[in-house]
Amino acid sequence: MKYKEILLDDINQDELKNLYGVDNQNINILSDLFNREIIARGNCILVDFDIYNDLYEIINQLINMIKHNHQIDENTVKHTYNNLKNHIDNSFQNLIAITTNSGKPIKYKTYKQYLLSEIINKNDLVFSIGPAGTGKTFLAVLLAVKALKNGEVKKIILTRPAVEAGESLGFLPGDLKEKINPYLMPLYDSLEDILGSEQVEKLIEKEIIEVIPLAYMRGRTLNDAFIILDEAQNTTDGQMLMFLTRLGYNSKMIVNGDLTQIDLNINKNKSGLVVAVDKLKKIKGIDFIEFDNNDIVRNPIVSKIIDRFKK
Repeated sequence: MKYKEILLDDINQDELKNLYGVDNQNINILSDLFNREIIARGNCILVDFDIYNDLYEIINQLINMIKHNHQIDENTVKHTYNNLKNHIDNSFQNLIAITTNSGKPIKYKTYKQYLLSEIINKNDLVFSIGPAGTGKTFLAVLLAVKALKNGEVKKIILTRPAVEAGESLGFLPGDLKEKINPYLMPLYDSLEDILGSEQVEKLIEKEIIEVIPLAYMRGRTLNDAFIILDEAQNTTDGQMLMFLTRLGYNSKMIVNGDLTQIDLNINKNKSGLVVAVDKLKKIKGIDFIEFDNNDIVRNPIVSKIIDRFKK
């Protein structure tokens, strides 16, 4: 087998360790993806002639990301490989989506995450559909906070149906807020990651941010707001219609859901998300984005778990 060298000149030892990964883990992942032997020796990578051009492009993209302070891991390597195979420009990964209140820059991890940010700029209503771990909730909250900080909206409203995931929680003690908080925790978690708990508390007190169960959306018209419905697969068609018709002037709405995790005790075809996807296609101002297992940004084992459960 003939090998060709990729020389890594403009990279220091720390950057090289980041590129290769612990025990050359990142190089081994690329070897598996290409189904070819790839050998890393110091500042030199030996590679089969057949894949030289593609690997050279991926290595350069990963180095560019390292120069922009990325930590290279298995997900990053796989997403970069998939982007190359799908002829997607990888430069979006260096764009800062938002800077948290603690000063941490948050960047888009997959092309579809970046694409959602572009789609919501052009549409008033976007359905974001896909499996667990693709960052749907976090990204929707991030885009809402970004719109609020930029003065594009005056408030953020986050909601989800209070449906138990296959188990009965029984009687929950406390006042209304304490009863519904367990259902809304993923939304609070995303807000606090971006804004910090102290700022979230202040904005909730001022009613600039509302985190409420879906049942309390009825009868409202929401102007100048960024509205997010999470776990939309667990709405009925009536609830979905009620929610969508809350959309007022100068507002944006993102509907998140996973069609494989419907917990309703009804015919799954009656899920509000299923009905909405069927009925609302090709309406101007409404768009859809579908994430898949390649977009999962959690621990890589999550993607394997989802694959096995599907089988």
